[in-house]
Amino acid sequence: MSDKSDVWQGTLALMVLKTLEALGPLHGYGIARRIEQTSGDLLSINYGTLYPSLLKLEQEGYISSEWGTSDNNRKAKYYKLTRAGRRQLARATRSWEQTTEILARFFAPAQES
Repeated sequence: MSDKSDVWQGTLALMVLKTLEALGPLHGYGIARRIEQTSGDLLSINYGTLYPSLLKLEQEGYISSEWGTSDNNRKAKYYKLTRAGRRQLARATRSWEQTTEILARFFAPAQES
């Protein structure tokens, strides 16, 4: 049994966009490794989930892709953030911050009135 967690529903796209914003163009394997690394290896990225998410983000216009050559000289599809993707990242970040603030209220010690 693994100590790694699966990625929460709805957060993978945000993590992909943030990763591409921070590091620039990356291939799918690089995106997955960076997300896992950033999580302190607490998350496990399933490629059966990652690649459909990348395809959806591309169809929505938030990322674009082009073929290139990886560090080990293999053909790889590289993804990069688009202008629309930067706007979506800003919106999703605000929404996530609001959601975590609301949830934090449920875990905070009860205040006496």
